Amino acid sequence: MIYLFPIAAVLALIYAYIRAAWVKRQDPGSERVKMIAEWIAQGAMAFLTREYKVLAIFVVAVAILLGVSNHYVAEDTNAFIAVSFVLGAICSAAAGYFGMKTATRANSRTASAAQHGLNEALTVAFTGGSVMGLSVVGLALGGLSLLLIIYTRMYPASLTNETSMNLVLNILSGFSLGASSIALFARVGGGIYTKAADVGADLVGKVEAGIPEDHPLNPATIADNVGDNVGDVAGMGADLFESYCGAIVSAMILGVAWYAGLEALQGGAGMNIVLLPMVVAVIGIIASIIGFFFVRTKEGGNPQAGLNQGTFGAGILMVVGVVLAIRWLIPSGSIVVPKIISQGTETFTATGVTIAVVSGLVSGIIVGLITEYYTATFKGPVKSIVEASRTGPATTVIQGIAVGMNSTTLPVLVISAAILAAYHYAGLYGIALSGVGMLSTLAIQLATDAYGPIADNAGGVAEMSRLGREIRARTDKLDAVGNTTAAIGKGFAIGSAALTALALTAAYVTKMQGKVDIDAANPYVLVGLLIGCMLPFRFSAMAMVAVGQAAQDMIKEVRRQFREIPELRPALIAAQKAESEDREPNAQEATIIRAADGKAQYTQCVDISTAAAIKKMVAPALMVIIVPIVVGLYSPDMLGGLLIGATISGVCLAIFQSNAGGAWDNAKKQVKEEGHKVYGDAYDAIHKATVTGDTVGDPFKDTSGPSLNILIKLISVVAMIMAPILYAIHFK
Repeated sequence: MIYLFPIAAVLALIYAYIRAAWVKRQDPGSERVKMIAEWIAQGAMAFLTREYKVLAIFVVAVAILLGVSNHYVAEDTNAFIAVSFVLGAICSAAAGYFGMKTATRANSRTASAAQHGLNEALTVAFTGGSVMGLSVVGLALGGLSLLLIIYTRMYPASLTNETSMNLVLNILSGFSLGASSIALFARVGGGIYTKAADVGADLVGKVEAGIPEDHPLNPATIADNVGDNVGDVAGMGADLFESYCGAIVSAMILGVAWYAGLEALQGGAGMNIVLLPMVVAVIGIIASIIGFFFVRTKEGGNPQAGLNQGTFGAGILMVVGVVLAIRWLIPSGSIVVPKIISQGTETFTATGVTIAVVSGLVSGIIVGLITEYYTATFKGPVKSIVEASRTGPATTVIQGIAVGMNSTTLPVLVISAAILAAYHYAGLYGIALSGVGMLSTLAIQLATDAYGPIADNAGGVAEMSRLGREIRARTDKLDAVGNTTAAIGKGFAIGSAALTALALTAAYVTKMQGKVDIDAANPYVLVGLLIGCMLPFRFSAMAMVAVGQAAQDMIKEVRRQFREIPELRPALIAAQKAESEDREPNAQEATIIRAADGKAQYTQCVDISTAAAIKKMVAPALMVIIVPIVVGLYSPDMLGGLLIGATISGVCLAIFQSNAGGAWDNAKKQVKEEGHKVYGDAYDAIHKATVTGDTVGDPFKDTSGPSLNILIKLISVVAMIMAPILYAIHFK
């Protein structure tokens, strides 16, 4: 059975290649469209290259430290953990590269397809996004399964002995740390890049100059579109790659505790429960590939409904596959196993294990639907922000904060229900399986999410290429849905991060062999809880400051170009006049605007975002890695409290920031869609108020909020990796 996993991974990668080749064959559009798309692609790849050069140094340094410390200090692991770490980092980086390469290729083709119809454009954008989803699951499962095969051959006793299997899984957990490291830098760096450009482009272009979003006269436009790719394609992909690996590895580690019970019932079946998380992942890949064929919409229809068809179809297939697989892997129907933390035994059934997996899958879909409600255009929460915008930017911001805070309630209750159901039916192992279940259809979930920035880029390309209002209306419709799918993806990522972090915390406690007691009456645990609750706020502040400082540099540069480049000033006046009157530029205005073509210095703005992101991503990233190490060396109990505190505050703060930002963004989209017909003479003031809200929300939803997912997972992964070393230091 162990050889089934790399076969499924290769299947996912082959299908990713087929989808990428299909996108490449589509019409890339006119020469101007191709030129603009090439600028975006060059900017994105330039950033990724510089980021990966910095990460290469970090990966080599950490690999050496991991190899030395695990070889000389810890007993139940060894230096091969460094090999796992490096491969995890390489696979995560490769997934980001392949996904972004296709996404930057799909944007112009989506804009071109929008000239023929909404369904054609949706198909191209979603297909481009699917390459990211398939690359992530293929490389994650492929890397993990390849290492598992190698290590079980190196330690053949692991297939029949739980102690040896513990050694193999301890070494394998380095893969998850490698993925986490790439994810942290990709999320933080990508978030700083995209929001520095976005805030600068919006404040100077839309608010001050009064020109449309993504207008070619705006020097920050290319950087803004590059940022969509590095933040929401490569960044989100790395985030969920990490969740996927962390959930699988933590579930396998906790599954070892069930080894003896299943082995006693069914000779040779002890490995089944350890490998179950990978089996669930294989079923998810197959279900997602089938689900891709359900995604379609009619002209004039709702693209969101088409995307939901694919997600729900894959989910239903997933449930059927999981039921059959668990019946096969636990043929006895029930199993008596030792309690993972406390003394004694407990009995679980195959049906209970199935419920644990399905609870994660269902809760992920429900959290997505809740997020859709709070962030979608023409829904109550977004309409309330639009209404508040009638009285100015201050009330827009106040109402958006209220919507974000209110949006934490239902997702937290749903995640809590999933945790309780999983624990009741399958113990701590069930919670880990719930996380695997939520991420099982990651290929299609991530495809839906990556569709968003591709649609956003397509709108930018259409605007800069002057494809006309009808085409821009279609790309705006795709983009508005893309904002919602991005918000859903962020909600999904937060939910999966919560379950994964909890499973990793349980794995940490298990590895400490009962020596860690997470009791709130213990002052060390209480201090850990307080520090853990503080960390997400400190981390968010560092990310916000980084975006603010970079955005100031961007704003100064855009203002300088508007002031010093002679052709831009008359063109801006002409574009602003047409926009304020809600019409296309007339012949005279169009001539003035065309005279400014190519005068905006796009590369200057791209360089500002790139330099700021590379420089400012280091400090918050190092904080997340260093704090759990220092706390763990001082007190393992305090580290346990830190993990719980960071997870609790991090999940709530991430939901608040992501949903508030998404709601502000779509409030602006709704006002723009309704236009002068609904708001009359008040349109300009209301639109400017919603742009202000969107600008405030930009770092919320695309920098600090999503980065918190990485924070709560990475500190848990660091703790899990450190556990054998901490045990040797404190208890030997």
